[in-house]
Amino acid sequence: MAGAEGEPIAAAEGEAARLSTRERPLGAPGRPMDRRSPFFVGPFGALGVGVAYGLFQVLVTANHVLVLIGLSAFLAIGLNPAVEWLIRRRFPRWAAVLVVLFAVLVVVGGFIAAAIPPLVSQATTFAGQLPRWWQDLQNHSSLLGRLNDRFHLQDRLTSLVSGDAGSLLQGVIGAGQIVLGAVASMVTVVVLTIYFLADMPRIRRTIYRMVPHSRRPRVILIGDEIFSRIGGYLLGNLITSLIAGLATFAWTEATGIPYPVLLSLFVAIMDLIPVVGSTIAGLVVTLVALTVSPPLALATGGYIIAYRVAEDHLLVPKIIDRTVRVPAVTTIVAFVVGGALLGVIGAFIAIPVAAVIGLLLNEVFFPKLDRG
Repeated sequence: MAGAEGEPIAAAEGEAARLSTRERPLGAPGRPMDRRSPFFVGPFGALGVGVAYGLFQVLVTANHVLVLIGLSAFLAIGLNPAVEWLIRRRFPRWAAVLVVLFAVLVVVGGFIAAAIPPLVSQATTFAGQLPRWWQDLQNHSSLLGRLNDRFHLQDRLTSLVSGDAGSLLQGVIGAGQIVLGAVASMVTVVVLTIYFLADMPRIRRTIYRMVPHSRRPRVILIGDEIFSRIGGYLLGNLITSLIAGLATFAWTEATGIPYPVLLSLFVAIMDLIPVVGSTIAGLVVTLVALTVSPPLALATGGYIIAYRVAEDHLLVPKIIDRTVRVPAVTTIVAFVVGGALLGVIGAFIAIPVAAVIGLLLNEVFFPKLDRG
């Protein structure tokens, strides 16, 4: 029995010795496994499910970091046309990146420089008004006094400051954490944008090398068009925002509305947010004009509405629609969905993302469906 059991192994050993050659000491590979076998489909299917679940957990855990990375890549792609324009003017890439970043920092620094003096002035005025407001709280004939009698504002303020110090401290710590988190996110986006912008050619080549050689030329054409549309959207948005800021400055300076530089920079930055940004900015400018006089506030509101109509029907079609080419209905739907998913960041990138999806549908999916 033992000899009979050893014969198959002996035969296999003899065959192994015959297959082993000097060129192939371990023999030639055998036939591939039958991929339809349940012993192949079952383990690899379970492995695929496990990998998919692990990737899903990674996305859920690192969603904040991934959003920052995506925003940085979007900003880098949007700023890249300006860098390429400087490179065509014989600038080295590192110098072109520095020039573009310096221009962005000048705008942000100008807003901060314009915002600090009025903020300090308003804070000083507010601090000077506190003693009078405290006296009005105790005066039963004043508006604040009547509100205090009805809602017990003075007692609530006193308990907030003295009686519930732990909750107040926790609130201060929570606010500090929010501020630090926002600053850390901004620094992360700035640093990643610089690296993406400086290394954009190599990133582009790496992305295209991941595509099979036979399909690479077509993917390059579509990919470069996607980069062009994203860059055109950001550049066009910057141009329309600059025009909105200049129009606001001209109106506030001519009518005597306070803080014209601060308001114009605020309008220019808020105008970068589609649909609601300019509306919020216009409401703020109108409220500031109300501190001067109600007729001026009405005139300011009319001016803002007139400019908004001109921007939507003249500037946006000529500047943005020609580069992004997204229908109006798609723009609104993309803005609502992007804002619901990612907030302000989602609203900001919604239109170019919709343009990319539309391009892929028209160039890849719809032709396949038409042929089918």
